Amino acid sequence: MTAMPRINRRAFIVGTAAVGGGLALGLRFPFGPEVVRAADGSPEINAWVVIRPDDTVVIRVARSEMGQGTITGLAQLVSEELECNWSKVVYEYPTPGANLKRKRVWGDFSTGGSRGIRMSHSYVRQGGAAARMMLVQAAANQWNVAASECSAANSVITHQASGRTVAYGRVAEAAAKLPAPDPKSIKLKDPKDWKIAGKPVKRLDTADKVTGKQVYGFDLKLPGMLNAAIMECPVFGGKVKSFDAAKAESMPGVKKVLQVGDTAVAVVADTWWRAKTALDAVSIAWDEGENAKVSSASIAAILKAGLDAPQAFVGNQNGDAKGALEGAAKKVEAVYAYPYQNHVCMEPMNATARYTPDKCEVWVPTQDGEASFAALLTASGLPADKCEVYKINLGGGFGRRGAFQDYVTQAVRIAREMPGTPVKLLWSREEDMRQGRFHPVMQCKLTGGLDADGNLTGLHVRLSGQSILAAVRPAIVEKAKGSDPLSFQGLATSGEHAFGYGVPNLLIDHAMRNPHVPPGFWRGVNINQNCIFMECFMDELAEAAGQDALEFRRKLMAKYPRNLGVLEAVAERIGWGKPAPKGVFRGLAQMKAFNSYVAAAAELSVEGGNKVKIRRIVGATDPGYAVNPAQIDRQVAGSFVYGLSALFFQECTVKGGRIEQENFTTYNSMRIAQMPKVESIVMPTGGTVWGGVGEPTICVAAPAVLNALYRATGKRIRSVPLKNHGIQLV
Repeated sequence: MTAMPRINRRAFIVGTAAVGGGLALGLRFPFGPEVVRAADGSPEINAWVVIRPDDTVVIRVARSEMGQGTITGLAQLVSEELECNWSKVVYEYPTPGANLKRKRVWGDFSTGGSRGIRMSHSYVRQGGAAARMMLVQAAANQWNVAASECSAANSVITHQASGRTVAYGRVAEAAAKLPAPDPKSIKLKDPKDWKIAGKPVKRLDTADKVTGKQVYGFDLKLPGMLNAAIMECPVFGGKVKSFDAAKAESMPGVKKVLQVGDTAVAVVADTWWRAKTALDAVSIAWDEGENAKVSSASIAAILKAGLDAPQAFVGNQNGDAKGALEGAAKKVEAVYAYPYQNHVCMEPMNATARYTPDKCEVWVPTQDGEASFAALLTASGLPADKCEVYKINLGGGFGRRGAFQDYVTQAVRIAREMPGTPVKLLWSREEDMRQGRFHPVMQCKLTGGLDADGNLTGLHVRLSGQSILAAVRPAIVEKAKGSDPLSFQGLATSGEHAFGYGVPNLLIDHAMRNPHVPPGFWRGVNINQNCIFMECFMDELAEAAGQDALEFRRKLMAKYPRNLGVLEAVAERIGWGKPAPKGVFRGLAQMKAFNSYVAAAAELSVEGGNKVKIRRIVGATDPGYAVNPAQIDRQVAGSFVYGLSALFFQECTVKGGRIEQENFTTYNSMRIAQMPKVESIVMPTGGTVWGGVGEPTICVAAPAVLNALYRATGKRIRSVPLKNHGIQLV
């Protein structure tokens, strides 16, 4: 969910190299016989495809890999159009510097909002198709025949009339010298003809993870490298007043103690543990400011006032909701609440930087290489032609490593104090949790009106809480006249997060309330709370109307067949409408998110009134197109872990202006034994729009379980996490 950063577009030097990482380009443009080459000298057919003499196909992937499988899916799409041998495919990352030099030929580097595949499928497929056409043309030129007489399959070009064949590696050099085909002449395959895309192929990064070959940011080692630990003021908005470094400076291995910006103190040492131990010995006095008076209770009071405030931004409206509610035969009202939550990536924030007055380089696990590059430019003070970022696979991202590049800025500032020496900055777990960019806090008041026949005639949904865009992209909020359109995810009038019910009189609005705790994009973002609010309240309305929860929804979804399609799929699979086993209770939920249609149905049992066992959960996804169905299955299961952990355990509370939870002892996650059986239904229906798969199903897990829990206990819980209500997951 990040915008393209503004970058200083000065000329780049020739010869940018990804040290220890893969991509290195001479950055020569293919005018005439000139060939752009990879680090090993292999010819680049185009920006997306390099062919080595042994027929290895190197596919360039601009998006980031953080466990979601994006690199494999994008490589499948390129390979499909390229008609190459999948067993010979490897990948590498282009650098932001090379992208800028080549007029952003690789497009957007940002990986968030489940956009990795859905927002780049078209141009990467065209890149694969163009490379295939160039290879075929090179072979045809060699044989002195028409390209139309040749075909390509499995990295081999065949002349149909004579039966002659040639492998890609043998004609790659000649192909690299050809002009790119006219984009109008490129015809992409119909998905029904896919042979690699659309199939559950194995991921490209699995082997390296299993063998330990995969290097993450906090594994990185460079010659002569030093290590840094850092602590920022734990009260957001606070600053460093003063610090005493005498004790730390005398400790073994310590090279430097320094202030970083206005808000942090760091220690550089020969090992990270020595840096961290010395940092603990630094006596720091903080200027915490007025924010030190803020607590969870004071934040909740501000949000509560917003539920009935006269002013709010309208996100979705039709008819006369207030009039319909006034004239309703029965009125139903409920107030829900959702807390701050942390990303808790397994790999804490880190970046390695090396600075000299002539060049500054950063090695970083990032969701947006270009955003990291922009942070590098600002922090180093150097022009773009003296800077470069080398992207590393992420040990978790979930939104934290995208729009927020504070860790890159810190690493560069520290490296500037140690010229010529690479310095790896690694946050401690406590620092990572204290300095998060948190899932926004939100309350919601829902009021529904029913007529005498139990039909929903009016609905008012009032959101009160934090805006991510107001903190991160204020220009978007300003353009929207003060409103944050992302606050209405899952509730919007139209678009990738459109509301999926036809209500004759509807008003959905947002009273924006922005406490000092910094909000951020958190896997799924606002769909998570909005789906709980809406889908649990739909069950409340159905009960008030004396109707089955599924049948009540069906009546409102006639104009939303894809929403209804996934909902009916999970209902059928779970056995909705049929008697459940004794002591087992069911719940369901649906939503449109990131242009995908998703639904979930859960079965659970409860012992002793508070011990919950989720026995089974079914998730359905209609993403339009399924590039790798096996990977979608894994993403659905993984998203349920994320959504259910948040439901049962996860809450960040504020005391004295700071986050109280500093490690996994106070911010828990599900265990394997607590994980239910997951059944994934992948049901792509095609069309012109591609949906995402990494985030959408997170939102439906929690309300499906909450609705089942109500049926099991008779108690409607309207705030999370469930641990606060004495509910245990077993």
